[in-house]
Amino acid sequence: MKTLLAELRLVLRLFQADVTHNRKRIALTVIAIGWGTLSIVMLLSFGEGLRQSFHTNTRGMGVGIAVVWPGATTRPWAGLPAGRPIQFTDEDAELIAARIPEIDGVSREYSTRRGVAVGEKTVNARIRGVDASFGAMRNITPQPGGRFLNERDLQEKRRVVVLGDELAQDLFGSQDVVGRTVQIQQSTFTVVGVAVPKTMMGMYSGPDKGQATIPATTYKSMWTDHRMSNLIYRPVSPELGDQAKAQLYRILGGRYRFDPADERALGVWDTRRNQQITDNIGLGIQMFLGLIGALTLFVGGMGVANIMYAVVQERTREIGLKMALGAKARQVMAPFVVEALMMTAMGGLLGVFVGLVIITAIGLVPVTDDALAFLGKPTFSLPIAAATALILGSVGTLAGFFPARRAAAIQPAVSLRYE
Repeated sequence: MKTLLAELRLVLRLFQADVTHNRKRIALTVIAIGWGTLSIVMLLSFGEGLRQSFHTNTRGMGVGIAVVWPGATTRPWAGLPAGRPIQFTDEDAELIAARIPEIDGVSREYSTRRGVAVGEKTVNARIRGVDASFGAMRNITPQPGGRFLNERDLQEKRRVVVLGDELAQDLFGSQDVVGRTVQIQQSTFTVVGVAVPKTMMGMYSGPDKGQATIPATTYKSMWTDHRMSNLIYRPVSPELGDQAKAQLYRILGGRYRFDPADERALGVWDTRRNQQITDNIGLGIQMFLGLIGALTLFVGGMGVANIMYAVVQERTREIGLKMALGAKARQVMAPFVVEALMMTAMGGLLGVFVGLVIITAIGLVPVTDDALAFLGKPTFSLPIAAATALILGSVGTLAGFFPARRAAAIQPAVSLRYE
């Protein structure tokens, strides 16, 4: 242990001497490493921000949910011909909830387009009638002070409505909305909630921000001739998604007498696959940006290697003397590797510090443009720190190892004659 500490102190003294005699060269090398580190930190952070944005935006419509539309049979079954249309009823949602344990929640969805009015101002919007479980499944979060629909709203057929954030802005501007009233089909509805703004990469029938949501029972009492548009369900876990879908076809196939293998009898949009594909795309972009940053950093590492080769040349006689006195190859190589790692570490700390300052400054800038908000903000995370440290360590080790190996290969007799 004492020998190791003595060697480390010797390395530090040699490095200090190199800095004194080669300040400009070492400074430029440290700056090059710092620039490479800054590049990889920024690229990985932008990639992480984009990946997180993709992850959040693909789940704007809900996490792991499936949307089911009624279709038409394409196969004869049980003596019935193909081409029979399927039309959902309220009992279907109850049957699915009761008979399929793999499904955690299910909601009906009725929809139409009508005018939503406040005083003399009217906005044409999509009105949807849903169950209380719809909000959690579809990731509709009410702003502070408001709420989503509950079971009592449905039981009592209340005239209550939850507005999308854009619809609320169009109707009321910047005023407080909860507790105000709106007119829908000449009926007065009390606003009980306004949805939190969100970005959606996937949707059907338009984004949630421009829609008004009322209880399904209230919807049916107002438009008695309307049929259910679709069903929404969420599996207990993503792993049970395929099993839940198979059970859905089996249960509804028995109810409407169609072949459970007839996939066109129901139109099922399983959002799990879209979300997984988007996650993979985000990860791929982050890896590509990280590769570019790593290549930039390796260019800086070549500068460190060149300095170490020059140091080996300058210390040729010293190396030969050490080896003539019985120094082992490890003792010859270690100082060069440690010096390379020290220069790499100095440049790495410089690059990380500057990168964190830039990332923090960007995070403080408000984003009002939807496109920029979609791309997300650069995010420095623990995996990025680990990846940067790993790449820096690899660059520093390689930059010192090859010159050190060359030093250890020098013949003592030859080195002592070196001028």
